[in-house]
Amino acid sequence: MRTLDDTDKHILWELQQNGRLTNQELADRVGLSPSPCLRRVRALEEAGVISGYRAVIDPHAVGMNITAFVRIKMATHTNAAVEAVEEHLRSIPDITEAYVLAGDHDYLLKIVTPSFETYEQFLRDNLRTMPALASIETTFAFGNTKESAPLPLG
Repeated sequence: MRTLDDTDKHILWELQQNGRLTNQELADRVGLSPSPCLRRVRALEEAGVISGYRAVIDPHAVGMNITAFVRIKMATHTNAAVEAVEEHLRSIPDITEAYVLAGDHDYLLKIVTPSFETYEQFLRDNLRTMPALASIETTFAFGNTKESAPLPLG
């Protein structure tokens, strides 16, 4: 793990707020000249601290009106079963996030879909067919009170 100084943290904070800043704009915000700023950004990218840049899309603007959080419990936890389930989950584009859990359930999935009907079909086609599945529990979100937020780097 790379040790981050205050300037690195400031760069990361600014880029989390707006990944489309020009190098000049970023340099101005963090109090560096453009060349050292660009060197630091490239070093953060090469170290894997910055793992990518992407557009954030409003799901409702593209007709994805239903957000479901799905908790999955596996019947068995052999290495082969876990590898098969995780490979299966990674292959499904409708799953926007997937987490391995400690506790009563094994996985937490976030699924965004146009309707309850499409969610039901997704469930039938993708989740109920998973190997080593013991149970599926779904909770639907009525709204979002806080979008993905920047990491609190201090």
